Amino acid sequence: MPCGSVEAFSLTLNTMTAASLLRARYGQPEFPDSDVCSPLIAQLLTHCTVRHHLPEPVSDAQLTAIVAAAQSAASSSNLQPWSVIAVRDPHTRARLAELAGDQAHVQQAPLVLVWLADLARLESVGQAEGLGHAALDYLEMALVGVIDTALAAQNAMAAAESLGLSGCYIGGMRNHPEAVAQLLGLPPRVFAVFGMTLGKEDPAQQASVKPRLPQPAVLHHERYRPVAEQQADVATYNEAMAAFYAQQQMKVRGTWAVHSGKRVATPEALTGRDRLKEALQALGFPLK
Repeated sequence: MPCGSVEAFSLTLNTMTAASLLRARYGQPEFPDSDVCSPLIAQLLTHCTVRHHLPEPVSDAQLTAIVAAAQSAASSSNLQPWSVIAVRDPHTRARLAELAGDQAHVQQAPLVLVWLADLARLESVGQAEGLGHAALDYLEMALVGVIDTALAAQNAMAAAESLGLSGCYIGGMRNHPEAVAQLLGLPPRVFAVFGMTLGKEDPAQQASVKPRLPQPAVLHHERYRPVAEQQADVATYNEAMAAFYAQQQMKVRGTWAVHSGKRVATPEALTGRDRLKEALQALGFPLK
């Protein structure tokens, strides 16, 4: 199935039912029928991560529209504690790719957006108004910055896909937070939460919709469903992912559960992010 571009969801609305979109998203051929859908839902259901882009640039007009969509996301108390840096320079992209774990698509994509939790602007506002800024030292404000950044970025990704673009989130920006801050000239109280590559997908290397956990694993009614009762859902998902890997001819060893378990087994599996607290404190986030 094509990914979540304007072409993709136009195609899905014309040729696919809501149920077929859900079956593809969950990798479950027997997913219950549904007639609830919309162009937006169809676009979101066909979202997938794209790592191969054409060199065609993202225009300034497209970037303006994408950031406007990002700024339309909800914001806690309208504080808007985030910023984004648009990186087009190939040398900067190459260095970001290196810092993010040598991810080639960061260097190859025509545009990389680096999404920042930004409390520096609020500090300046507090100082200018003579009100102080002591609350910025607390974990709550750092969380607000990260949450608002994520909400804005997801709006941006959806907007980009509606324009026929696609991309990939880059959590590797947190591998070396201080080095990323130095490279991008970030002041104290600002750090890179993640990156995002954007561009037109290379049709010769199209990505596919990756299944997600069965909905009962994440949707709880009234009270949290015990983890022990979710094991059957995990087993179902292991099977769906095995089928996906086979379909994509991906030589992946082990199940989703094995891969996820290894990702959380040791601090070393965090690829440098085990020291994130210390890095954030060095960047001006006391996290009281």
